[in-house]
Amino acid sequence: MVGVLIRMKLRLLSHGLRGAARAATLIGGAVVGLVAAGMSVFLMNIDRLGAPVPGYDLTAGLFAVWTLGWVIGPVFVAGSDETLQPEHFRLLPVSSRKLAAGLLLAAAVGVPPVVSLLAFGGLVLRATADGAGPVLVAVVGALLQLAVVITLSRVVIGALGDVLRSRRGQDLGVLLAACVGLLVLPFQYLMNSVSAGLVLGFPPELGEFLRWLPTGWAPVAVAAAARGEWATVAAALTGLVLLIVLLAQWWAILLRRRMTRPSAGLRGADVRAGGGALERFLPAGPVGAVAAKEVRTWWRDPRRRAVLLPALVIGLVLPLVISGFNPVAAALAPAGGLLVVAFGALNAGNLYGFDGTALWHTLVQPTAARADIRGRQLGWLVYVAPVSLLAVLVLPGVTGRPETYPYVLALLPALLGGGAGLLVVLSVFAPFPVPAQRGNPFSGSGNPGCAKALLQLVIGLLLVLAALPPGLLLLGGYLTGNAVLTWLALPVGIGSGVLCGWWWGMLAARRLSERGPELLAAVRT
Repeated sequence: MVGVLIRMKLRLLSHGLRGAARAATLIGGAVVGLVAAGMSVFLMNIDRLGAPVPGYDLTAGLFAVWTLGWVIGPVFVAGSDETLQPEHFRLLPVSSRKLAAGLLLAAAVGVPPVVSLLAFGGLVLRATADGAGPVLVAVVGALLQLAVVITLSRVVIGALGDVLRSRRGQDLGVLLAACVGLLVLPFQYLMNSVSAGLVLGFPPELGEFLRWLPTGWAPVAVAAAARGEWATVAAALTGLVLLIVLLAQWWAILLRRRMTRPSAGLRGADVRAGGGALERFLPAGPVGAVAAKEVRTWWRDPRRRAVLLPALVIGLVLPLVISGFNPVAAALAPAGGLLVVAFGALNAGNLYGFDGTALWHTLVQPTAARADIRGRQLGWLVYVAPVSLLAVLVLPGVTGRPETYPYVLALLPALLGGGAGLLVVLSVFAPFPVPAQRGNPFSGSGNPGCAKALLQLVIGLLLVLAALPPGLLLLGGYLTGNAVLTWLALPVGIGSGVLCGWWWGMLAARRLSERGPELLAAVRT
């Protein structure tokens, strides 16, 4: 069965490479991953070049960084790689435990696992300086470390998705997802410690702490093998095996619940016939109708909540927490509202992928494209604009930096308009299918994770373009001390936001009208 699943995944991945855009993003993501892996291998062996750092302690820190990346990455980009969706095997006479084992082994096929294995291979290269025995232990340790990160990522994303699938846990699941996203703080701490250790020397206390973590057990085993302490080697490797078994058992339980328990889906009890407060604030006509539908769908669809709400919470809380830990980054605290817009736009740029084949309802109406695009932009703004505006009005005063008000107030409308425009541009120019509502809300279907991250990077650059006009005025005002120039950035920011939202929305509507059938084929699962 494992061979069948691996062949299925390889076939689906090869199909996903059809088209120049997907192939280019996948190759670009692979190149970025290989560069990161090469840097990790270099740092793991930097002590052999004379750097004053204990090589195995530094390796343990880098293993922890990669592991945290596997855990928080799917939450930040709102999509784990589920090329093989468990729901497709629901009717087969296969036990959940056997299916879980097969899916975990199939998950080791793909660009991210290969890149991670290359990074972990730095431990093997480091062990070549200590003899054949440590090399053999390092090979086993690198493979076990790869198995740990794959199973841990599956368990974390599966647990979050399991919580979001129940009605009682929907709100709690959003907070849990945000808390997982805040793991970027220990990620930042590890990165700072590693970089500081390369210059000033590795703190012994940090090295001891990293060795006690499961991510440090493989380097500990190799170092013990170099000293001939084979009991320690056996204990470290056995601990990794037991951890993998426990995580795999947990994953099997989550998988069985996912395949046997119906999703909460849309909360029909809250559906109203219309005439509520929402309709009174939205424009009448087709645009208002689409906007009202979008507002309700963003809240009721677990997949959309998993995309938008953690981004809003993380964007709001992250700068405050980082500034609390790092005084140098205190300037980020007033910018929480801007990060809310950026994260909300980066994560939500696949609107038609969420609709799937329901897109045909729009395509059969010859004049519906413009109203559909404008309504979707308005529906996204209903959630993002109030949260970001409140944050921009409150955070500079609360954090004791009122001098930043002109900056955040000028940049916010530019980013809101740019985000609303880029949201629909990406949805029609780079759509990808997502699993049905009964699946895990955090799964990313067959869309490669590296490719998606690269697409989001492109969106981020376009957001910078939208903020460029007010940004230049703010820079000029700061350098010259001209307050008029600084406050002039506010109307310019509003104009830039309106222009970007209107212009990019028009491009998206034209694309939807002219290439609707191709878009429908792209989002069909």
